Parts: sequence; C-alpha cells; structure tokens
Amino acid sequence: MGVVRIEDALRLATESDLDLVEVAPQAKPPVCKLMDFGKYKYEAAVKARESRKNQSTTVLKEVRFRLKIDDHDYNTKVGHARRFLEAGDKVKAMIQFRGREQQRPEMGVRLLQRFSQDVADLGAVESSPRQDGRHMVMVVGPLKTKAEAKAAAKNQAKNQEPVAEDAEAEQPAPKNDRRARKNAERLPTEKKDAAPLSNSMADYLPDELKNL
Repeated sequence: MGVVRIEDALRLATESDLDLVEVAPQAKPPVCKLMDFGKYKYEAAVKARESRKNQSTTVLKEVRFRLKIDDHDYNTKVGHARRFLEAGDKVKAMIQFRGREQQRPEMGVRLLQRFSQDVADLGAVESSPRQDGRHMVMVVGPLKTKAEAKAAAKNQAKNQEPVAEDAEAEQPAPKNDRRARKNAERLPTEKKDAAPLSNSMADYLPDELKNL
C-alpha cells in the first residue's frame, strides 16, 4: 500500500476487522501489516509444537571392550552398538587396558577396526582410535538421523500390521465352532411323511382279524 499515515492505517485495520501489527520497527519508515493477530499467534504456536515433536537429540552411547575379549562377549557388545546406531545415536567404543596391555596399542587399534567393519552398514567412523592413558576411544556416527530412524521404524510397524491381521484370519476355528457348524449341516434323520404311532393294539392287526 505504500507509505500511509498511522491514522489511515488504523482506520483501514478497523474497517477490515484486522489488527495493525508492526513487523519491522527498525525500518524507516516502520513496516506494518494488516493481519488477524490472534490467528497468527495460534498458527505460530502449532508450528512450534510440531517442530519440538519432530526434533530429535542424538545421544552418545558407550560400549566398553577388554583387549582380550572372547567372541561371545564381543558379539553381544556389537549387537548393542548396532541397536544404538539403528536408533540414530552415536556410539563411543572404548577399550580398557590393564597392566602390560598398555604397551600393545596396536592390538586395540585392530580390535576397534574390526568393530567398525562389523557396524559399517549402520554407522561410519567419526573419530579414529586414539589412546588416552589406559583407554583407547573411537566414535562411530549413525548413517541415519534420529528422525529418519523413527520414520523408518514407524513405516515398518505399519507394514507389519496387515501381516498380523492375515495371520489371525488364517488361524483355525475353535473346536466348538466347528462342531456347531457340523451339527447345523447334518441332515435330519426323521421322516417327515411317517405316520404317527398309535396307542391301540387293534390298529396293528391284519384287516381279516379286525372284522371278527
């Protein structure tokens, strides 16, 4: 609308049943806008709430190893790390050296390299192995963000729901239901055209004896 007097702007806002909101007070002249300020505040609050709901914080999880770890414990640790990475969290792999093990840092490097290869499909090395006193540390970051991991888990859950319904449909009917259905389908054994039974013995005598 260009530059107008404040009185004219207020009059236009009143006629339009809107609010006159100053959006750039440092500008010369200041910039104002006609809007429904209550609706604007509501929409801004909804956007902020949606933004907080979709916001995800990456957590640094820690997995500790011994230099002479057996295969079972190692596989367990790798399983934990894979679960953390799949959820979108970072993993700090730490080796604790004991006694003379501090003189063999190359063994720790090989163990951490093996670990990084076992989780390479879910994470990438962000911090190479470095020794700090009795510890050697390496950080692996996830390939997917936390929001992407949540979305993937949600889609997987949706895809599994129809399968569960089909499995329920394929379950056999209970025995009681099958027995009731068989009884309903069974043909009646009574003859509809059979004559009713009589309580008199004369009805069962031959005709020549009835006339005597």
